[in-house]
Amino acid sequence: MKRIILFVATNIAVIAVMSIVLSLLGVDRFISQAGLNLPMLLVFSLVVGFTGSIISLLISKPMAKWSTGARVIDAPSSSTELWLIDSVRKLSERAGIAMPEVAVYDGEPNAFATGAFKNSALVAVSTGLLQSMTKEEVEAVLAHEVAHVANGDMVTMTLVQGVVNTFVVFLSRVVGYFVDRAISKDNNSGQGIGYTVTVIVSQIVFGIAASVIVAWFSRHREFRADAGAAKLLGSPQPMMNALARLGGITPSSLPEGLASLGINDKPGFMSLFSSHPPIEQRIAALREIR
Repeated sequence: MKRIILFVATNIAVIAVMSIVLSLLGVDRFISQAGLNLPMLLVFSLVVGFTGSIISLLISKPMAKWSTGARVIDAPSSSTELWLIDSVRKLSERAGIAMPEVAVYDGEPNAFATGAFKNSALVAVSTGLLQSMTKEEVEAVLAHEVAHVANGDMVTMTLVQGVVNTFVVFLSRVVGYFVDRAISKDNNSGQGIGYTVTVIVSQIVFGIAASVIVAWFSRHREFRADAGAAKLLGSPQPMMNALARLGGITPSSLPEGLASLGINDKPGFMSLFSSHPPIEQRIAALREIR
């Protein structure tokens, strides 16, 4: 399963830590000490939910470098690296964004873009992709990643994840409160062991369900990035060729963290959790572009 991306994993970790700390500080008990205070719980959920997604966004670039071992090209050491830098510069100028950092990492064919802001992004390609594609196809992949940056997909992902987090935190505590009251001898409590266990289980269950929404958004943005690449290149054909090439080779297993940021993802039997749509659908969508 490649649905668990670095952004989401970091987000979940932050939320878990915040939930534990706030619970130990008695915030949960304060919210429900006089019955369940829904407005206060909603504010609490918003703070926890958006803090997790925002922190994930802010550390996305350094975490991506660390998890892939990507080497940023500061001074090109070969004609290929020089071409990569020039290609990304040309595409970013067309897209109206600042020049992203360009990096190369060892691995099977794939690429990704990440970063908190449009004008301080990172575009990385694998050695496998450089070795298995023509320059025109690699340029199409680069255009796809630059389009992700220009579209502000990471920021939009943060907002989507923040909203999803809010509902997960909110609903898990509502369920926990009523389950605890149902099983507790002290019906005025709502904060016994039943609450704690139910909140933990509910956050896991609701989190899995919420990941379907995040995955849907991720698939939707791939079509937009493909169309953006076609616009940057002046034709959809190079992107179609690159996708066809990817469909005929084994795509990379990016470190799990970066599957949804990459150019391709192998949809498994649980397609609802796939971060990328099937390549055939993406090519078909590009054929519709005039």
